[in-house]
This record gives sequence, C-alpha cells and structure tokens, in this order.
Amino acid sequence: MTRIVLVRHGHVEGISPERFRGRRDVDLSGLGARQAGVTAQRIAAAWRPVGLYTSPLKRCVQTAAQIGSACSLTPTVLEDLNDVNYGDWEWLTHDEVRAGWPALFELWFAAPHLVRFPNGESLQDVVARVANVLRLMRDRHAGETVAVVGHSIGNRALLLQTLDQPLSAYWRLGQDPCSVSEIEIQGNVTTVKRLNETYPLE
Repeated sequence: MTRIVLVRHGHVEGISPERFRGRRDVDLSGLGARQAGVTAQRIAAAWRPVGLYTSPLKRCVQTAAQIGSACSLTPTVLEDLNDVNYGDWEWLTHDEVRAGWPALFELWFAAPHLVRFPNGESLQDVVARVANVLRLMRDRHAGETVAVVGHSIGNRALLLQTLDQPLSAYWRLGQDPCSVSEIEIQGNVTTVKRLNETYPLE
C-alpha cells in the first residue's frame, strides 16, 4: 500500500484578513512555525514517512523543513506543487477583488471550475500539475509512505481527483493551516482515509 500524508503549510500573513496569496512568497508567521512544529512531531510519530516533497514557496519549504527534521528526511522541491497563479488578483484582499471584478469574484465562490484568474491560471491548470504529483508518488514510492506539503488549492485539487469528484465541489473540502489528510493507494483503488485533520493543533 502506498500512503500519501498530505499537509497544508502553516499560518502566514494574508490568511486573516484574507488575501489572494498565490505565488507571493511569504514566510510562515510565528503561529505558522509553531503549527509546523506540532504537525511535524505528529507525522514523525504516526506515519514515519520515507520521502518528503514540497512546493517551492517558502511557507511550504519552511513547513517541510520541520517535518524533515522530525523524520530525518531532506525535502524534495516539486514545481508542480506550486500555488495557483492568481494573476492580477495576487495579494489583493477580497474587498479589492470584489470591487475590481465583481462578477468574476462572485463566480469564483459559486462555480470555481468556470473561472480563469485574469492573466493567471484556472483550477484545470492546477489539476493537471497535481496529477503529475500523484503519478510520481505512485511510480516512485510504491508500497511506501510519503509526506507532501502543498497549498490549499493544490491539496483540494489532489483530493478531488482521489475522490473522483468534479471541480465544482472545490469549496466542499476544507484545508486549514497545517491540516493533515491521508490518501491510501492499493492497486487501482485510491481512498481518502483522513481529511483536513488539525489535531493536536486545537
């Protein structure tokens, strides 16, 4: 059985009040660093992964570094785990985007699969990238447990593929800072065993 321990990075500036962070390369906040430390200890104790992969952005690299330290692993950066390119929306607040693109902003929350961010990506683009990650895990780590550190959008896209759900269901999946989800692959059967767990962060 192949097991993927899927982790979202810890808290960063721009989560509250929320901004469209995307490729803005921000560091973990103090809270995010503490979350990463707690999550790293949990992963080391419960899963003992043999491989560790991360998005190239600092918030994920810093989260992965703590997991790597706890598990004696060196993180491997995968460009396909990078956050979505929000284009013209990057680092704008929700209020700013609502003012500038009112119809598209509302569509993002009502029908996200129909949106392409101005001069940026779409959910379909993200799905194509994280599908490469899923194939890599299956091929390179058959029968092993690996940890993967990514972003809210990419993690949701990967989980939707695993659950064979449409992109229109994007908002039905939670991905809180430093949450852990678990995917098992056995033969051609892929199962989500855990989803958006934040214990013991609470």
